[in-house]
Amino acid sequence: MTSPSQPGIRVAELVALLSLGTDLGFGQPMEHAIRQCLIALRLGERLNLSQSERVVVYYSGLLAWVGCHTDAYEQAKWFGDDISMRKDGAFTYDGGRKGAMAAYMLKYIGGTGRPLIERAKVGASFLHQGKAFFDSIAETHYLATDGLAAKLGLGQDVRDSLRESYERWDGKGAGAMKGDSTLVMSRLVNLADVVEVFERTGGTDAAIAVARERSGTQFDPSLVELFCSEAESVFAELDPEASWDAVIAAEPALGRVLVGDEFDTALDAIADFTDLKSPWTIGHSRGVADMVTAAGRDYGLSSVEMATLRQAALLHDLGRLGVSNGVWDKRGALSHSEMERVRLHPYLSERMLAFSPTLAPLAAIAVQHHERLDGSGYPRGLRGDAITPLGRLLAAADCYHTMTEMRPHRPAKSRDEAAGALREEVAAGRLDGDAANALLRADGHAAPPRRELPAGLTRREVEVLKLLVRGLSNKEIAERLVIAPKTAGNHVEHIYGKIGVSNRARAALFAVSHGLMADLPVGG
Repeated sequence: MTSPSQPGIRVAELVALLSLGTDLGFGQPMEHAIRQCLIALRLGERLNLSQSERVVVYYSGLLAWVGCHTDAYEQAKWFGDDISMRKDGAFTYDGGRKGAMAAYMLKYIGGTGRPLIERAKVGASFLHQGKAFFDSIAETHYLATDGLAAKLGLGQDVRDSLRESYERWDGKGAGAMKGDSTLVMSRLVNLADVVEVFERTGGTDAAIAVARERSGTQFDPSLVELFCSEAESVFAELDPEASWDAVIAAEPALGRVLVGDEFDTALDAIADFTDLKSPWTIGHSRGVADMVTAAGRDYGLSSVEMATLRQAALLHDLGRLGVSNGVWDKRGALSHSEMERVRLHPYLSERMLAFSPTLAPLAAIAVQHHERLDGSGYPRGLRGDAITPLGRLLAAADCYHTMTEMRPHRPAKSRDEAAGALREEVAAGRLDGDAANALLRADGHAAPPRRELPAGLTRREVEVLKLLVRGLSNKEIAERLVIAPKTAGNHVEHIYGKIGVSNRARAALFAVSHGLMADLPVGG
């Protein structure tokens, strides 16, 4: 339900956003895949690749490993912390060396840090059940990536390259394709992925050393020679302070912009893809987005605000990709350190969205989905009117929808049980009552009727009024409520007209005399 007044988004921004989630899932700093893409593009330029080939390098460079979180549940089941395992893999795993695969799996089987007897039991189970999973892991990752690429409208040439990203020069990859039978674009991405990690952690010499070490096994020897001769200049061209801007600007073809239904469809696809992180959350993001859309009008939101909130709801859990499934899928109580990792995920969502100028306005909303009015929420422990109206509705919807879903440590609540629990959260002062009631009415539950506001004011106008009488400018009001300054100015003009005043002091008298300052806490 994208509003006509909302801008479109370049496919490049969405693909780069997904790459940030991939980085988190691999235990890498955000922008690893972006730098990987830029390295591959720089080498492609030196190979004089055609325009169409550079397009393939660009999109496959950003998306190559994005499907690797889709079976994180199984990876955590067999190996414990799936993210630590993948992070270590960049340095230690080379399946072409004799015994390398066995040594790598033995290090993690059963989960590092667990008692030896537990690891032995998991190892025995893996011999009977896990081998089939491991044998199909690359195909699973590719199919997930391919489906997402198709939904984003990327061409078959990109999708073919994504499949071959799992191949090796020596033929010991997923599909046993050997040598230059694989696409040069895929070979470039495979090389760039590894050398980026080694250069970032050990410098150019370390990147050259690992490339030479794996030349003829994992990597194409001719590409290794090209890289080694050009490594200094390639890395010098990378600006560590502007990787995002550089990769968006580097899109080889005229950037395709998604607007309207295409934009919505792309965000739906990203939401569904994010939720594949754990079997317990499949369908969660889209479900929350549907709930806030259904309740938004009752809550007093404009069509633009409803469209913005739906988008934020679709993307609010992106940060879950940065937390191990060993935490998300744990059947018992979380330890203190595990809970701290959980508390981090809304912040990660915020940081990912903040990279994109188009999606940055959604970050301020998405980050609040676990905040609570009494300050008991996270990640920032915001209180009262520090939580925006859109954030309040998202928090209530996320809470309610989560209660109706099964989790590894508890069964799902019925809709009536969840409604009762939501009302208890309101009574305890943790969730906004109007937001909860709007959600319950939208979901078919009985809820108190909306309060009739004086002078025909809407709820949003009351929100603006409360900030206005506190002395905030139109610009400051806009920032607090995540709306445009022009929209804030229009609200102020309408408020003055409805209540028959012309200045802040008289507006304050009206608000106090009608009890509006004690009720309806607002985003501040």
